[in-house]
Amino acid sequence: MDTKEKQILVTIVNTILIFAIYAYYVYDRYLIDNPELLNDSSFWGKTFLVLIPVAILAQIVLHIIFAIINGILTRETMDIITDERDKLIELKAIRISHWLFTFGFLLAMGSQALGMETWVMFVTLVASGFISGIVSESAKIYFYRKGV
Repeated sequence: MDTKEKQILVTIVNTILIFAIYAYYVYDRYLIDNPELLNDSSFWGKTFLVLIPVAILAQIVLHIIFAIINGILTRETMDIITDERDKLIELKAIRISHWLFTFGFLLAMGSQALGMETWVMFVTLVASGFISGIVSESAKIYFYRKGV
């Protein structure tokens, strides 16, 4: 397996773990005792404003740990060289991600147009962001293996 494919797999696993751990933390810490918070826009805003830097920092730390462990086990350095193929794959993955998130955004706004609870919109937005990120990274692996 190529080093870039390993990094992509690490990103996918990290994203799933970070999202699952954070969702469990928020549910266990706040929502289990106070389900009225589901309709509080301030709660959702604070929750997601904290999720963004937590996810970014966790991704950085976990990628550094991966690079160290990979260097120890394989005795090879991780070169960060990108060529036109890498850029093309990145652009295709970003396009897929943007379309999926746009679809999720439209679903979230549609839920509000249909008069659903506010929390449905927030959960739909977060889920579409999460799914678009996972599908984007999976598309990169597909494109690397396909040979775009």
